[in-house]
Amino acid sequence: MVQFEQTFLNFLMQHQEKYNRTYHFLILMDSIVNAAKRIQYYYHTGALKGILGMAGTVNVQGEQVLRMDEIADEITKHYLQTSGRVIQAVSEEEEQIIPMNTDGGRYFVYYDPMDGSSNVPHNLPIGFLFGVAKRNLEGEEDCRLRAGREYIAAGMFVIPTGTFTLALKEAGCWRFHIDEMMTYVKPIRMALPTESKTWELSFNSANRETYAQGVRDWIARSERKYAFRYLGALAGDIHRILQNGGMFMYPAIVNHPDPKKNRPQGKLRLMYEANVAAFMCREAGGHAVDETGTPVLDVLPRDHHQRSALYVGSRPLVDEIARVLRAPAKS
Repeated sequence: MVQFEQTFLNFLMQHQEKYNRTYHFLILMDSIVNAAKRIQYYYHTGALKGILGMAGTVNVQGEQVLRMDEIADEITKHYLQTSGRVIQAVSEEEEQIIPMNTDGGRYFVYYDPMDGSSNVPHNLPIGFLFGVAKRNLEGEEDCRLRAGREYIAAGMFVIPTGTFTLALKEAGCWRFHIDEMMTYVKPIRMALPTESKTWELSFNSANRETYAQGVRDWIARSERKYAFRYLGALAGDIHRILQNGGMFMYPAIVNHPDPKKNRPQGKLRLMYEANVAAFMCREAGGHAVDETGTPVLDVLPRDHHQRSALYVGSRPLVDEIARVLRAPAKS
């Protein structure tokens, strides 16, 4: 007997009909999936094409740009533009907000086309992260920056593993796997495990002495209770946390030997990294806070490349670290 798995687009079509929603979101997501598959193709063939090296430029974040960063951004912009459904986009690779279909579009898309791109030359996992917010359909649209709580969806592709995770507002977090036809299939609802035996801590241990004292003390008390895993690409680390539970941490850097390297606001970008991880974990039963202990999804962006610290994962652990972060600093 032939075995058939439900495809992503069929799953999403049923979701839209269940909630009496239009197919505009279906068209948008088709463009995002096509972009991800095209990026994965370039990842697989990059060594043969000789495109794994540096582009010779620096992006708005002050980071050296790989040729693959540029290609991934170009691909994503193309598919978002041709969908006809996007008003504006924000890319990790571009300094300015990208205008698209400003008259007929319905969505804002915030994306990082190649998270963890330093892994590319080593054939290690990378990610494609995105968040989606809807335009104001009841009046004038002022194109203001949306807080994460206003997103209607957020997701990530882990490349080249062929997994796609999508969280839908108040409708759960779902994981799909790519099949031999390059189609995403077999929706599995993700729920963070409540039993702590599988929980993991994920953070850059090499930076631990640069964290605030309260965070360092919490790590010293807690790290032996859990497994430790750190991949160095946000999408890969969040992928594990959604499966096994625990907490991913990217604390603010406040005690670096070189003061120029301190990041008191955090290093991750709020709109297309921290909010994406926080939104997915919320829909899987988790939580996320920033360096002040404020829920990440409640932070109103002041800038489209705003940075943030991030503590995200199983709610008991996030609530625990949030109490530490809210406590007055010891003199």
